[in-house]
Amino acid sequence: MDAGRAWMALLALPGLGRQRARRLAAALGGPAAAWRAPAEDWLAAAVAPREVLLRAAAARDRIDPERLARRVAAAGVDWVAWDEPAYPRRLRTIPDPPLILYYRGRAPAEGVPWVAVVGSRRASPYGVQLAHRLAGDMAAAGWVVVSGLAVGIDAAAHRAALAAGGRSVAVLGHGPDRVYPEEHRALAERLAATGWLVAEYPPGTPAEAFRFPERNRILAGLVDGVVVVEAAPRSGALVTADLALAAGRAVMAVPGPVTRRQGEGIMELLRAGAPPVATWADVAAVLGDHGLGGV
Repeated sequence: MDAGRAWMALLALPGLGRQRARRLAAALGGPAAAWRAPAEDWLAAAVAPREVLLRAAAARDRIDPERLARRVAAAGVDWVAWDEPAYPRRLRTIPDPPLILYYRGRAPAEGVPWVAVVGSRRASPYGVQLAHRLAGDMAAAGWVVVSGLAVGIDAAAHRAALAAGGRSVAVLGHGPDRVYPEEHRALAERLAATGWLVAEYPPGTPAEAFRFPERNRILAGLVDGVVVVEAAPRSGALVTADLALAAGRAVMAVPGPVTRRQGEGIMELLRAGAPPVATWADVAAVLGDHGLGGV
């Protein structure tokens, strides 16, 4: 059994989760060995309370890793495990990387800058214009534009990258066989055809509110830098910015109208020292100052 199938199966067990599964695999010689190990070895590893490990071990008899893999493939979805060579190298460096990524499309090359363009769902025409210009110029320069497929700034960034003939990555808060919001189905299909739709959730996983903050750590971890274009206080875009800073990524802010609530989060970033950017050249200079850029 390969690593991907083993991680799939371990993550399907009740109560185990990413961190416990990772510790169990580390204690027992890898994910495949952990899956095959007797319950006594799981208890000896002591990666979770005894009752949790007993419940998870009992559930193994009802889970077939090969069947899980067939379901994923039948949905038109591929996968890569974090201990396989094809796993994105930037993402390995964050504190809690996904054990497995499910995806549609093809991952862009990693030897060029990857930059996230994120921001408000209630974007102003100004914000949409700036996001479109920045993402389009990045894509035209051969960079990879990353965002979250949401309405507003995210969609503007994806569309601009595609219009420039570039590559774009959408990090999803649900299974990669689903689309949220539904109005972005055509956009998602274009991204799957020329870019990458990626999630840590298997096919069939619905969009639920708690998954989106969790996916933001992946968005932040995949990139060299994050550009925030309009953001309200305590918004998801600011969460992504905080996660990016914690992972050592560059965080930049596009100055915007201070009379709108979506400008308040930008002011927070600027006061905290985020470099202001308005053009592709500005972003390139910031990445250069940080020694980043994917090369």
